[in-house]
Amino acid sequence: MNSVKGVVFDLDGTLVDSSLDFDAMRRDMGLALDSSILEEVERMGGIRAERCRKVLERHELEGARRAVLIEGVASFLQHLDFHGIRKAIVTRNSRPMAELMLSQCGLRFDWMITREDGPAKPDPWSILSICEGWMLRPDQVAMVGDFRFDIECGIAAGARTVFFTRGRDHRSLPGLEKADYALESFSQTKELLAGFGLPG
Repeated sequence: MNSVKGVVFDLDGTLVDSSLDFDAMRRDMGLALDSSILEEVERMGGIRAERCRKVLERHELEGARRAVLIEGVASFLQHLDFHGIRKAIVTRNSRPMAELMLSQCGLRFDWMITREDGPAKPDPWSILSICEGWMLRPDQVAMVGDFRFDIECGIAAGARTVFFTRGRDHRSLPGLEKADYALESFSQTKELLAGFGLPG
């Protein structure tokens, strides 16, 4: 298997923690607790859709303002830089909120795709676009995220997939069984790099 030459990260819940309460967001919008928020709002029309977008923006802004860097992320990103690995972000957040989180946590990425840019995860468009821009095959790229949409997006694109479990009960993480790797903590840098075909 070829070494990984590029890594695409989810943002919130993977690199930074904004402590967003998605159930509270759904309740404020009047949505079922098992619904996918962006898709549900997209299907709405008129005044209700506009109201739900405002609820979403309010929750995201509150989360972006309190976002903190997840432990071990800075060191892991430094290791990728040392090995010349390209890095990008694909997020279902809006661009203003994603940029605020990055600024809040002192992170910089050359490439970020947000929900305004095209079809959102789990659609593979974002990863395939990044692969084309990097002139890499999808199997030379890894997708790292904390939710099933990240894994489904990576699989559909043909990329390697890493489910960031962050110490959660594996039974509560649908999609984990489909991922190539389960990452409990970014302190496992050496093991993950080895899985990418890179020295620790």
